Amino acid sequence: MSPLFKASRWTSGNHLFPTVIEITGEAVVLRKRSWVSTSEKTIHLARVASVGIEAGLLFADVRIESSGGGEDIVSHGHWKGDARRIREIIQEWQTRNL
Repeated sequence: MSPLFKASRWTSGNHLFPTVIEITGEAVVLRKRSWVSTSEKTIHLARVASVGIEAGLLFADVRIESSGGGEDIVSHGHWKGDARRIREIIQEWQTRNL
């Protein structure tokens, strides 16, 4: 089962439909729902250049930068522990596979 990291409903833009980051065996997937649609961005783990975390008191913003020239994945309002775990999972995968 792939780990899912859901943004806190207490943060701006996540009250009704919180953003979800899923890390599959091969990719990082960001899903953002709205009333009528779903937006999804995917970066293959081999194409992740870096993972940045901008942390506040409780919550953190996560930026996953792509080395392939595509769009970065940016997600706001994750718990700081979840943001650190996202970075750890990606770094562990890169250490094993690159």
